[in-house]
Amino acid sequence: MPTIQLHGISKRYSGSTASAVDSLDLTVNDGDFMCMLGPSGCGKTTTLRMIAGLEQPTGGSISVGDRVLDSVEQGVFVAPERREMGLVFQSYALWPHMTIRQNTEYGLRLRKVGRAERSRRADEVMNVMGIGRFAGRYPSQLSGGQQQRVALARMLAVNPGVMLLDEPLSNLDSRLRLEMRTELKRIHQDFRSTIVFVTHDQWEAMTLATRIAVLSDGRLQQIGTPTDIYDRPRNRFVAGFLGNPPINIIEFTDDEPTPHIAAAHRFAESRPHGTTAVPGSIGIRPESIRIESPSQAPTPDALTIDASIFAILPTGGSWTIEAVADGRHLFATTSIPPTCRPGDDVRLRVAAHEVHVFDTEGERVGLS
Repeated sequence: MPTIQLHGISKRYSGSTASAVDSLDLTVNDGDFMCMLGPSGCGKTTTLRMIAGLEQPTGGSISVGDRVLDSVEQGVFVAPERREMGLVFQSYALWPHMTIRQNTEYGLRLRKVGRAERSRRADEVMNVMGIGRFAGRYPSQLSGGQQQRVALARMLAVNPGVMLLDEPLSNLDSRLRLEMRTELKRIHQDFRSTIVFVTHDQWEAMTLATRIAVLSDGRLQQIGTPTDIYDRPRNRFVAGFLGNPPINIIEFTDDEPTPHIAAAHRFAESRPHGTTAVPGSIGIRPESIRIESPSQAPTPDALTIDASIFAILPTGGSWTIEAVADGRHLFATTSIPPTCRPGDDVRLRVAAHEVHVFDTEGERVGLS
């Protein structure tokens, strides 16, 4: 499938003063597993529906290779059924009066594929999805996870050039979500498909995507590989949206700073930013914090903060440690059983390269 390109795509609904999607530029390469990630109302589903042709943009253009699918300026709109794309909805959208086989064959029937070929392709994808034994049953007789497999099989049967998935796992329990993530990963590898996947779940995006597009208020905040997005967030929104526990943010204000905040501010200002931007805050991932004894010698080129242990929360194979420094609560995570206890005085150490520095507007400063 050629590259999908969105140029300045906008969507404003009648009577609304704000755009659901605002001048969005996005490129989905052939073979990408692109996850559009963001909170509710950020414009990700609206963008997916515009790619599918279920919504018409009010500005910009959408093209696949040299073929223009939408262009407000040129007055071009290609109907959904002519876009060679498959769509799976959050609600699965299975026909309740049709058997699983009939649901799987539905798209092929609309395309007037012959009966023998319909049956062959339906058998093939039902077996791939592990639902062949349910061919004669109805959707109401299947579990949520099985219904999701039927929806995916129906899409795969028509062999679409692009697969569009709108939060398809959100109705499943945690165990089934894990199973379906593995299934989607396998589908992407086996079919070498181009997939655009909408989710608000950071772990779905991190585990599935080859690239992630983070959206907020209808605007693209950052696009990159999962590692890039997590390790080098472009701004505080991206940094705060990914991570559990969330990133620790220490803000520098005009108020009289505490000793530890002042030390953190001096540390941020001392970093080589390659810019004249003024640091407004720093971000520290919980897993970047090392907990040491206050008597331990300071480590060069590291940020250190004296704190006391507030709580230790076991989470199975790891521990979340809540510490307090100057009244500010900071979280650390470790896979090693902690030796400290609530009330203990400790020193929090963070290597310099793991401290994220943001300016007063919340944008990332330099290569920190």
